[in-house]
Amino acid sequence: MRLEPITWERLTDTLAARLEGLAPGDGSAWLKVAVDGAPAARPEETARLLAEALRLRGRDVLTVATGGFLRPASLRYEYGKQDPDTYFGGWFDTGALWREVFGPLEPGGSGRVLPDLWDPATDRATRSPYRTLAPGGMLLVHGPFLLGHWFPFDLTAHLLLSPGALARRTPAEEYWTLPAFARYEAEVGPADTADAVVRADHPRHPAWSGLRHRD
Repeated sequence: MRLEPITWERLTDTLAARLEGLAPGDGSAWLKVAVDGAPAARPEETARLLAEALRLRGRDVLTVATGGFLRPASLRYEYGKQDPDTYFGGWFDTGALWREVFGPLEPGGSGRVLPDLWDPATDRATRSPYRTLAPGGMLLVHGPFLLGHWFPFDLTAHLLLSPGALARRTPAEEYWTLPAFARYEAEVGPADTADAVVRADHPRHPAWSGLRHRD
């Protein structure tokens, strides 16, 4: 894959410009965007910069973290607190994301989205209020393992770390998650399917693939 250097600001401005010219692929009134990456790649920061670029263009934007849609601890830790296979396939409540986030943004939907559902610190529901996304608004979902679930994203960006960079930037107490990310790369192939791949080995010096044109 050929990559070229870019700044985070120019990257997110370019993504925002592409989104300005897109129509939702499912015929709904809202665009859905994924910023996919391991916690070590800081997808929340890329999503924040992209949201700022879109708001400067006058768009209503809602950011949703997959970390707000974890399953209860009794389900996440069924096979122990450090099981990489469960982390890969069982920590995140994809059903709740479909129901509370993507469902309301389907054609004819209400636009009334729940920004988060579960607080892992208290292991209880967050009870956050719903947020109504205006027609023409944009949903930004960020976090790990976002691709491969058939979520109806109109644009996807994958933050790619080499195995060495991922290990260096992952806290020692989270090394047990590394096999999950290796499995994700091998089984899902996010770098092969994302609309944009951003190599983030060096936080201050990203490089990217450019934007893929969908058929």
